[in-house]
Amino acid sequence: FEFRTLMQQRALVHGDAYALIVRSGQKILQLVPLDPERVEVLQGGDWSVSYRYTPTSGVPRVYQHRDVFHLRNGMSDDGLKGLSLVKQAGEAIALAIQTEKAAARLFRNGMLVGQVLKHPGKLSPEALDRLKASMAEREGAANAYRTMVLEEGMDVGAAASLSGRDLEAVAQRQHQIEEISRPFGVPRPLLNVDDTSWGSGIDVLGQLFVRYGLNPWFEAWQQAIERDLLSDAEADIYEAKFNAGALLRGSMKDQAEFFAKGLGAGGHAPWLHPSEPREWLDLPPRDDLP
Repeated sequence: FEFRTLMQQRALVHGDAYALIVRSGQKILQLVPLDPERVEVLQGGDWSVSYRYTPTSGVPRVYQHRDVFHLRNGMSDDGLKGLSLVKQAGEAIALAIQTEKAAARLFRNGMLVGQVLKHPGKLSPEALDRLKASMAEREGAANAYRTMVLEEGMDVGAAASLSGRDLEAVAQRQHQIEEISRPFGVPRPLLNVDDTSWGSGIDVLGQLFVRYGLNPWFEAWQQAIERDLLSDAEADIYEAKFNAGALLRGSMKDQAEFFAKGLGAGGHAPWLHPSEPREWLDLPPRDDLP
């Protein structure tokens, strides 16, 4: 899990993730992650691909294609290296950072005003001291809505509120969350953005995320494993596959209706064997089924 997490993070940030394949004969012993910023992809005159790795100390080393496991984003400018999704969202991320800084400056340097008191002239120092003491006595929820005595013709003005520009800044921060998520195909509910689509529609949005956000990466992992880690003989026997079906299942009610029809309930012609739904639900086989 930690290896896959590191490789996926690097593929998202840099567009590529690399791991050195350590073999004993034809047997793979381990995969050692390589820093993508220290790897250069080379293509020879015969179209063969190799990798130059520059360690933190020592001389650069060149590894052949069979010695490197290369996971890359499917989008590429040259077919050798993937495009970074983080860089694709770079402008949106930069704007979000600046918006965050602006909001921090607003609360650090700005003045948040509650009720405004108006005086027709100049308040005397004695009245000002009494006013401050009176206001201090009324701080806190326990003293809310208690009457205040105003002196020297003072009056209560309108309560201060956020300006349209401040409200626009708040909306801008929410909008940037969606802008950053666009290249990654993450729907709104998974971003914890307000409200929308919770309830019955969340299943559909979850399936949308799997199909259009995760499936391209499932395919990238599967093809990279079969290309770099399996020999031709092994590829005829084995395959790498993510169980996306487990993520695309509908609600238990929908599954029950589908399986019931598939098994012939309600007069439908059966097209499923009783063991197949159990296999799809990752349940063990039963000997008492026909």
